Amino acid sequence: MIRDAARLLDQLRRIHGAIRDAVVHACEHSALEHLAQPLGETAGDTIFAIDRVSEAVLLHHFAALAAEWPCMLVAEGLGDDGRLMLPAGLPPDQAELIIIIDPIDGTRGLMYQKRPAWILTGVAAARPDATLADIELALMTEIPLVKQHLCDVLWASAGGGMHAERYDRLSGVARPLRLQPSGASTPAQGYGAISRFFPGARDLLAAADDQLIEQLLGIAPPGVAVSFEDQYISTGGQLYELIAGHDRWVADVRPLADVVLRQRGRPLGLCCHPYDICTELIAREAGVVVADPWGARLMAPLDVTSAISWVGFANPVLARQMAPALRVALRGQGLL
Repeated sequence: MIRDAARLLDQLRRIHGAIRDAVVHACEHSALEHLAQPLGETAGDTIFAIDRVSEAVLLHHFAALAAEWPCMLVAEGLGDDGRLMLPAGLPPDQAELIIIIDPIDGTRGLMYQKRPAWILTGVAAARPDATLADIELALMTEIPLVKQHLCDVLWASAGGGMHAERYDRLSGVARPLRLQPSGASTPAQGYGAISRFFPGARDLLAAADDQLIEQLLGIAPPGVAVSFEDQYISTGGQLYELIAGHDRWVADVRPLADVVLRQRGRPLGLCCHPYDICTELIAREAGVVVADPWGARLMAPLDVTSAISWVGFANPVLARQMAPALRVALRGQGLL
């Protein structure tokens, strides 16, 4: 149980707003080439110049939050293990909360002004073996493109449903927003994809995607597209697309390519980490089915290094129809 969860949520929303505004300001006043400059590698991902903007705001505001809720902050860029005890010097066994956060999920799309990014936060009661399944409160805030004046904020508590607002950057007004996952019972004429963002195993992942759709919809007639895909390089963004009814299914199973890649003499590339999917609670509270490829609840530890395979379906009917076929397609490519 999270103490004073409503007030904690208010503080987290203010922190998210400060990060959003600082990052948008940087995008408005900096050249793309500057924001996209790689500054180094961490255990979780590459750090770009734009990431430093969000990290500075995050640490500044979390000092005040931690005075009321002593916590272990988990995020990439916080040293070798991505963990920071707050207030400074707090012994790990005295933390009340574990707060896992991705200050910019979707850095690559945002720094080139192609797609919005997201600020993601999940909160769990502090315990040594805490996992994604222990997150009780989650919040995600859209970082819009410079040319975009509307941006969304979504949050949920375990068992409390999903809530959302749409914020107008020009007027400063936020209004309640109703988001609804798709009720479709088939992937036909809808968006969905197996994620294949980066070089490495894209041939296997694409072949599994094709096999899945052919299993379910048959071979497309000449000149006809029976389904379509959107490779949104942001796990938070992918969850939002499911919540908003834009996508019907998503499967990010990059870690499953490890064995085949090693047989090819290649390393496994960048994968989804716990901080990328720390807001999956919001999707589940909205009615989206989120699981691992075998249909089990996501149970990864709250760290910055664990590689996660996950699947999402807009509703239980789609999950029952597509999940078994997806596993068949993955086995067909040696991924399961």
